[in-house]
Amino acid sequence: MLDSAEAIVAEHAELERRMADPVVASDPDRAREVAKRYAALGPTVAAHHAWVRALEDLGAARELALEEPAFAEELPALEATVTAAEDRLRRLLIPRDPDDDRDVILEVKAGEGGEESALFAGDLLRMYLRHAERRGWRTDVLDATESDLGGYKDARVSIKARGNPQPGDAPWARLKFEGGVHRVQRVPVTESQGRIHTSAAGVWVMPEAEEVEVSIDPNDLRIDVFRSSGPGGQSVNTTDSAVRITHVPTGVVVSCQNEKSQLQNREAALRVLRARLHQLAMEERQAADADARSSQVRTVDRSERIRTYNYPENRISDHRTGFKAHNLDAVLDGDLDPVIQSCVDADEAARLAALTGR
Repeated sequence: MLDSAEAIVAEHAELERRMADPVVASDPDRAREVAKRYAALGPTVAAHHAWVRALEDLGAARELALEEPAFAEELPALEATVTAAEDRLRRLLIPRDPDDDRDVILEVKAGEGGEESALFAGDLLRMYLRHAERRGWRTDVLDATESDLGGYKDARVSIKARGNPQPGDAPWARLKFEGGVHRVQRVPVTESQGRIHTSAAGVWVMPEAEEVEVSIDPNDLRIDVFRSSGPGGQSVNTTDSAVRITHVPTGVVVSCQNEKSQLQNREAALRVLRARLHQLAMEERQAADADARSSQVRTVDRSERIRTYNYPENRISDHRTGFKAHNLDAVLDGDLDPVIQSCVDADEAARLAALTGR
């Protein structure tokens, strides 16, 4: 496995040469693609150099120890450095999800529990918006349907990174593990007896696809317009500005009504549709793999939960990794990194085990 690092080092050097090529520099799209790949390989190349240096230091110390026994005292520390450097390099050589550099469209949908579920869906939406703010990502609520008590029956938000994030730091690389059913245990505002209730909300995460990546035949689309409902600005509820798009071959239906303009709602719906079709294509290609994307739950059933938010105990539990913490208030304020990292680590360990057969 470590032999493959040599090929990456060679590719990195070739990309550096191409970045200095005037022909590449004169083509913005090509230059951006080369720079993105160069940056992605950077950490692996640095880890390889560190591993080689550690091996050289250990070899030199062993030679010196043959002549001067005092140098033998340094060997355990140098051997530990080599082991740590090799482990880091091995992890960086694990094949990455090809979509890890993408932005995402995240959907939250109320499930069982009526108004309480809608309120919880609103809490989840705010949690993701706060988390995106903490990470410096840009967000744009594409569509949302509010409930009577201020929650959300469903909502879709676009989450985009700024600039070129480091490998593993883009929205899809982090948020792909959020897809599934989230369960809440608390006393609802609608409960007069103070009893704890359990309800659920569903989260779906899709890597956002560019228009050139997903070809949609206009003849495959049925587009309906209707009058927007719910709170909104001028023109909402008074004109047929909301848009519903049905992709006839797959049966995928997307509707958007947040914008005042029918054209803006149509563009937002097409963005979501492209992401859903891209997601379907991925799942078809990887149907045999038990990866994070294919495990995203398609029904909002309390029994198929990935995470529980227990308000009385201020506890959050991830049922896939066993992660538990009693800082639910901080998590709901966007401090999601420790929870997500437990999923990243578990996924990485599974991929490494599959490669090494251990």
